[in-house]
Amino acid sequence: MHNRTTLATTLNKPHRKPPPGKSGAKAATPPPAARAPRAARIEKEQAILQEAETQFARHGFEGATLEGIAAALGLSRHNLLYYFPSKEALYRRVLDDVMTQWLDGMGALAVGDDPASALRQYIGAKLRSARERPGGSRIFAQEVMAGAPRYADAITERVQPVLQADVKVFERWARQGRIRKLNFTHLMFMIWSVTQAYADLAPQFALLLGKPALDGSDFAAAQGLLEQVVLQGLLAERG
Repeated sequence: MHNRTTLATTLNKPHRKPPPGKSGAKAATPPPAARAPRAARIEKEQAILQEAETQFARHGFEGATLEGIAAALGLSRHNLLYYFPSKEALYRRVLDDVMTQWLDGMGALAVGDDPASALRQYIGAKLRSARERPGGSRIFAQEVMAGAPRYADAITERVQPVLQADVKVFERWARQGRIRKLNFTHLMFMIWSVTQAYADLAPQFALLLGKPALDGSDFAAAQGLLEQVVLQGLLAERG
């Protein structure tokens, strides 16, 4: 009898809901935050990228091999693939780094207010890139000359918006009567071509100048002349 009374009491007892946020099961714990790459990993990646840039510039995408890049660093191919999953991924990462340096130097026009000063900074940045990173420039040139089969998407997505923004700055200066009205897109193409030539054709230029390699004075002379030609064309006979 006692057992039946206890059972009835238990069955008739109102069920209490657990308080909000609690349940019979344990609450799921959030996944741990991704850890920042260790300094050793970053250092190793940079060493791989530097060697890859050298070999892609020398042998092209087809001629360079993961085995050759790894061997130059004292790594196995398997170890290199731990950092970069394929040759194409490594190649694109090299081009990404070259592109980032290039685009960083293109910011002078977007923030500049004085046409002459902004253009001098822009031309100087492009020539510094050609002097400091000729291998990267050659890789980019080889890719573009081949029709950009592996990097066309990145060129369109990253370069086109910056180019369009720079052209709008030129157009604003032209409306203000500060520079002549020109085809500013092709003006930018000409500046790119001339400055990049001092990376891609540097050995030929040095040979014709009778020296083993271009030096600082050659880049300074190129910068001064290019600034003079561009600014005289833009600032003369305005209206």
